[in-house]
Amino acid sequence: MFAVVGTVPDDHFPIVAGPVSVAGGRIVLNGHEIDINRGTAALLAAAAMVSRYMGKDGPEAFLVGDTGRGKGSRKLYAHLEETLPKRSYTSLTFHYIQPDVDWHNRVLFSVDEMAKRPVLIADAGFMYAAKMSGQAGAYDVFTPDIGELAFLADEAAPHPFYTRGFIFHENNRAPQLIERAYAHQNAARYLLVKGAEDLVADKSGILESVSEPCIEALEAIGGTGDIITGLVAGLTGNGHRVSAACLGAIHVSRMAGRMANPNPGTQVFDIIRKIPDCLEAFYGAGGRRATQL
Repeated sequence: MFAVVGTVPDDHFPIVAGPVSVAGGRIVLNGHEIDINRGTAALLAAAAMVSRYMGKDGPEAFLVGDTGRGKGSRKLYAHLEETLPKRSYTSLTFHYIQPDVDWHNRVLFSVDEMAKRPVLIADAGFMYAAKMSGQAGAYDVFTPDIGELAFLADEAAPHPFYTRGFIFHENNRAPQLIERAYAHQNAARYLLVKGAEDLVADKSGILESVSEPCIEALEAIGGTGDIITGLVAGLTGNGHRVSAACLGAIHVSRMAGRMANPNPGTQVFDIIRKIPDCLEAFYGAGGRRATQL
């Protein structure tokens, strides 16, 4: 079993934890239904599709409502601090949560108390907190876009908004940004850098790069980056090696984007629903090479 931690954009949504299912374009969690449009809901839906393809139980989720003020996030941090030592997960993914260094560290201490340490994945707000706390090395995967990679590469920036201007974040600067992030110990064991060219890297540099198929219409669809992180969560949660899961997530997300034949009216769930077929195509027809990375 694996788990995902995140928020939904509704300040009245309570802390809810439990197994997730996908039905009718919505996440279903302990009687609550959440639209799958982007954010943690899209991540969860992508992860659940991996489990569906593999015939295994879907993810568990820890969710709370937060529209950016942080009140819900702080409640969720406290819940995790109390709950995680009693749980067992193969992977644990942290997503949209208001960054808070003190609470981040308390949650990380709780992870250390788990009987077996899960694969740790951080994206969005929690990745910011991990970097700001100086604990980036405790994680197995960060999934930044190129702008967030520039933030990781800037050892002095307390938040992506304050990344210094001399650290450019054009795609062709990615190798230098990756090197700098590792030099300042601000990167996880693996980086999956999302962009026009998706990259898998570690402290030795870029391991793999994928730029095809290139579907320009996807650029206007919110939530595609959440799909990639959800695929990493689902693949690691179901036993794939971390580096192999990163590479598989890149390929499958691009395949799903192409299969959805997107247009300006395409929604993120139109892509997510293609994931099982793409997993079958990738892992059932030559895709097994990904498990060997």
